[in-house]
Amino acid sequence: MLVVEDDPVAADAHRTYVERVPGFTVVGVAHSGAEAQRALERFPVDLLLLDLYLPDGHGLQLARSLRAAGHRADVIAVTSARDLAVVREGVSLGVVQYVLKPFTFATLRDRLARYAQFRTAAGEASGQAEVDRARDRSAAPPAPPRGWPAATPRAAPPPPSGSGRSAGSSRRYAARTPVPPRPGPAPRPAPRPARAPRRTTAPRP
Repeated sequence: MLVVEDDPVAADAHRTYVERVPGFTVVGVAHSGAEAQRALERFPVDLLLLDLYLPDGHGLQLARSLRAAGHRADVIAVTSARDLAVVREGVSLGVVQYVLKPFTFATLRDRLARYAQFRTAAGEASGQAEVDRARDRSAAPPAPPRGWPAATPRAAPPPPSGSGRSAGSSRRYAARTPVPPRPGPAPRPAPRPARAPRRTTAPRP
């Protein structure tokens, strides 16, 4: 693997991460697109860990020039951008996965493990399901950057009357909706104090 990252601290961290994953070896580190092209002329690699924002151009421009020069190395793109147009463009240039900055070792390890399974898969697919599994091994949804709250599903609003919701979906909705506790019996009033008996006077003789 060739690590392409302009920040020296990040490049060292990425190299350390990759070398901790069995089956992967870093053959060099390049800090610009020009350095990456010179490195690929000296030794072939199977995979690039490519930062998309380089001092001498965009990473996808580098990937495009490498394809034009006949290099067939796959690319794991490292980026802080979330532009889906960039993601779609990268697919045609050999970008097999994206990793959002900042990321942990566990995140990169998972991407590399999926890529290794994709590269080592051999034989002929038995059907569509196996083709989909092979494709899914090479790509995974990028994890949110560290410190971002994870997305949580919102509870659906109660269905209006006459909305046409089926009985089955209504039961499923009822199962997800918390039921408020039933009110207990109303407290009984405290008993009134007993009245003292009236004093009666005996008739005078």
